[in-house]
Amino acid sequence: MSEVTLGSTGITVNKNGFGALPVQRVGKEGAIRLIRKAYEGGIRFFDTARSYSDSEEKLGEALVGIRQNVYIATKTPAQNGEDFWKNLHTSLQTLKTDYIDLYQFHNPAFCPKPGDGTGLYEAMLEAKQKGLVHHIGITNHRLAVAKEAIESGLYETLQFPFCYLATEKDTELVTMCKEHNMGFIAMKALSGGLITDSRAAYAFEAQYDNVLPIWGVQREEELEEFLSYMTEEPTMTPEIEAIIQRDKEMLSGEFCRGCGYCMPCPAGIEINNCARMSLMLRRAPSDAWLTEEWQEKMGKIENCLHCNRCMSKCPYGLDTPKLLAKNYEDYKKVLAGEVSVK
Repeated sequence: MSEVTLGSTGITVNKNGFGALPVQRVGKEGAIRLIRKAYEGGIRFFDTARSYSDSEEKLGEALVGIRQNVYIATKTPAQNGEDFWKNLHTSLQTLKTDYIDLYQFHNPAFCPKPGDGTGLYEAMLEAKQKGLVHHIGITNHRLAVAKEAIESGLYETLQFPFCYLATEKDTELVTMCKEHNMGFIAMKALSGGLITDSRAAYAFEAQYDNVLPIWGVQREEELEEFLSYMTEEPTMTPEIEAIIQRDKEMLSGEFCRGCGYCMPCPAGIEINNCARMSLMLRRAPSDAWLTEEWQEKMGKIENCLHCNRCMSKCPYGLDTPKLLAKNYEDYKKVLAGEVSVK
């Protein structure tokens, strides 16, 4: 299986990174079993965040006794130095470790730098000098912030959405990172569930020798697919190229990536799923989205306040209220049998 080195960090792992965001939706025992299975299958890079509820706790429990054999990446949403230290010490405690291999600023609206008045980068440097943090990274969904981080020379890795639905501007970031000897970690490699063929997703990422994709999985059958690629690595073929082209045509234009940065909604709408319901109905077994629970969740769209908070926080500049309304109308037609889905 192909390996990738994250820029100047020296971290070298196979192209199966474990994205631990979904394990917050799995019971503790199931999550620990999933993480252990990933390790036993050869995965050595695990990415989580302070903001992922109990994800760090589950990861810490699962990696007891094997911590020294893996790389742990986590993130802080801190906006100042004081909160940075609180987050870091909490992460160290929940992860049951005395150091973080890669500590990342979690999707800041700006690029933290020395002297910017926040104290964030100074705190990060101090943490690295103390050995609490081995490498410094940043995650983002904003092209401008990502480019500034690369050009600053202050960061060893960038984590950014990257899949075969990526734009040319997204791909430029991958090239820039390579030129600056900076690691590139691909989040949303499955576009939040919209990409349903893991072979195609893997084959696309495999084309870039400086990219480490992190796969967000919460079921063993999903994990088994990626573990199988350890021995039978998917490569770009005419069949896979056709799958990618079909998906690009279907998912062209504006659509919700499900990143969740628009949340929480003051009207209680689960925006990151409701705003892309039409696509999910057509790209996954529809029964799971037509339950009474989901009908109730979609019905909350009627209570939209049109406060536009979601629009102001969307890193992709989407007209979220308009997307919600459009998806709700389609959803009602599917429920009424006026529109058929798989």
